Amino acid sequence: MGRGTDQRTRYGRRRARVALAALTAAVLGVGAAGCDAAGGDSPAPSGSPSKPTRTAPAWDTSPASVAAVGDSITRGFDACAVLSDCPEVSWATGSSAKVDSLAVRLLGKADAAEHSWNYAVTGARMADLTAQVTRAAQREPELVAVMAGANDACRSTTSAMTSVADFRAQFQEAMTTLRKKLPKAQVYVSSIPDLKRLWSQGRTNPLGKQVWKLGLCPSMLGDADSLDSAATLRRNTVRDRVADYNEVLREVCAKDRRCRTDDGAVHEFRFGTDQLSHWDWFHPSVDGQARLAEIAYRAVTAKSP
Repeated sequence: MGRGTDQRTRYGRRRARVALAALTAAVLGVGAAGCDAAGGDSPAPSGSPSKPTRTAPAWDTSPASVAAVGDSITRGFDACAVLSDCPEVSWATGSSAKVDSLAVRLLGKADAAEHSWNYAVTGARMADLTAQVTRAAQREPELVAVMAGANDACRSTTSAMTSVADFRAQFQEAMTTLRKKLPKAQVYVSSIPDLKRLWSQGRTNPLGKQVWKLGLCPSMLGDADSLDSAATLRRNTVRDRVADYNEVLREVCAKDRRCRTDDGAVHEFRFGTDQLSHWDWFHPSVDGQARLAEIAYRAVTAKSP
């Protein structure tokens, strides 16, 4: 072919290269703009979080082991025989079919026998809780069930009751100790029963009032038939102190993401004489222990909001 033909050919190739370069630049330009809009140092689209949010771990509604701490209520005191612990009917870890304890409901009877432990002590106050949780931690339970505080209000006089400030410090110490030893354990905290209702129910029984005269919770139960202003003030002082204690339990527990309370359910439960020991008309009967177990199970197995 001639020179004219060669020039047209070279010209055509140059146009093709220019077009290809322009197309490549356009494609690269769109890609770079797209990355800049959603990434790099540019702000994220409106409504999208700049960082993934962290959520607290979900509460495990089926822990594999349970340890209980607290006082005579958790030991089943006076539920089976006079002046005796009866841990087999404990609301927390008992084996009795009549109670169907929290541990049995969660683990089944066979596993509860091997993987639940009761470290509560009759007569214990909040100041004793740290030692109890220290012993319980050796078992490495997945759930620790707590019911303590009634004995802090049940004193010889209202002035002898544990102060709210001391109660808070003691409960916080127990929780801090537990967390150091068991950082992942869950904690269920029961509210303290309504001691004034206990007086109003038990005082209808002549035998109960005779037993109370032996010195059972005198700050509330002393001089059970008296309705004068001094007795009324004394009982209301105990009632109010229990309410303060329950608020402390709620507040301290709320600071721990693996702790939950019964939201006041035990304190608000409208128990009658059938739920009281017929030995002392103060501690829970077997039926009363079963009601406590039911409340605890509902709280532990409730889905997180």
